[in-house]
Amino acid sequence: MTLRTREPQARHDRYCAEIEHQVRQLRDVVTSGADLSATVPTCPDWTLEQLVRHTGGSLRWVELNIRTRAEEEVPEERVPLYDGPEKQGDPAELDAWLARTGEELLATLREAGPQAPVWSWGWERTAGFWARRMTHELVVHRADATLAAGLPYEVAPEIAADAIDEWLEIVEFAQRTEPDDAAAELRGPGRSIHLHATDAPADVTAEWLVDLTEEGVRWRHGHEKATVALRGPLTDVLLAFYRRLPPDGGRLEVLGERELLDFWLERATFG
Repeated sequence: MTLRTREPQARHDRYCAEIEHQVRQLRDVVTSGADLSATVPTCPDWTLEQLVRHTGGSLRWVELNIRTRAEEEVPEERVPLYDGPEKQGDPAELDAWLARTGEELLATLREAGPQAPVWSWGWERTAGFWARRMTHELVVHRADATLAAGLPYEVAPEIAADAIDEWLEIVEFAQRTEPDDAAAELRGPGRSIHLHATDAPADVTAEWLVDLTEEGVRWRHGHEKATVALRGPLTDVLLAFYRRLPPDGGRLEVLGERELLDFWLERATFG
């Protein structure tokens, strides 16, 4: 079973609940005593505080787009408190700003519902698109934050699996709409990648077969032989596929042509 098979309102409610949960956990990192000036290993151009401000600013930007039912992209400079509190290095102020940010986004998403029309950069222009996108924005950037703070990281299996689904949909979309994107180099016949989560519960579909074809990336759920396989716990597979963990370190293993997996990871980028 996947989140994509649920009725739209049920999916929307689940994403809203997860956004609330992820914001709470990110706030816990902010108030954990972690060094806000520490460099984030997985995003080395940012400190932990800059990462949190970026994440909160993205949530505020999406909230304004949805609340105004934007028909085109709202410029960031129009977003109130986009950059966060004026005072730097104060975890209490950063936490309070992030709490308000999450509350405002959730109120707007719940009022709009999944079908409300709103501009997006993607294949679907609805509030539901943004509920899903911000769920996974938080899932991945909270991983960045917890890794920087040296804290443990967990995510619900159905959310982790859906994050991989969405990532594959983004790569497909980039190939269709952005011919100059690095993802275009993934075209070519006779190559495939299998992702295999070894610990997913029975009610979560957590195996993927990614075909690199001349027409573009094609993917489906299933257990099939491939050119290369990435195998391990679901959370680790997710983080490796997002380039947050090395693909053959710790509890993960790579079977087959490692070069193809590296080729994918170098080109399947986002932004």
